[in-house]
Amino acid sequence: MIKAVHTLIYSDDPEATRAFLRDVIGWPSVADPGSTPPWPIYKTGPSEMGVHPTSGGSGDDAYSSPRHHSISLMCDDIATTKADLEAKGAVFSGDVADYGFGLAAMLEVPGADSIMLYEPRHPEAYDL
Repeated sequence: MIKAVHTLIYSDDPEATRAFLRDVIGWPSVADPGSTPPWPIYKTGPSEMGVHPTSGGSGDDAYSSPRHHSISLMCDDIATTKADLEAKGAVFSGDVADYGFGLAAMLEVPGADSIMLYEPRHPEAYDL
């Protein structure tokens, strides 16, 4: 039985990314004794997974995206969460925007690609 989802961030500066996840995001971790030095594995809390089509719509509403995976961080109040993270040194690449499925902003991650922070409007599945 599958019991969880394990996500990975590939980073050009893993120490900076790990410090960000630990100090800014505030995730606790366990050490992987099989790596040298032991790498932290972070507790990310409840999770859910959606599957989006790579293309659809028509006319002005047409869209297309290559196959890929994406990490997003969910919150209940994006304005408060964004302000809390910025107070800890987080940087966002833009303002909060309405994406239809929720309000979102892109959180810059040191050494890695940005991660979407969003306040969903869709029903949440992580506590089923």
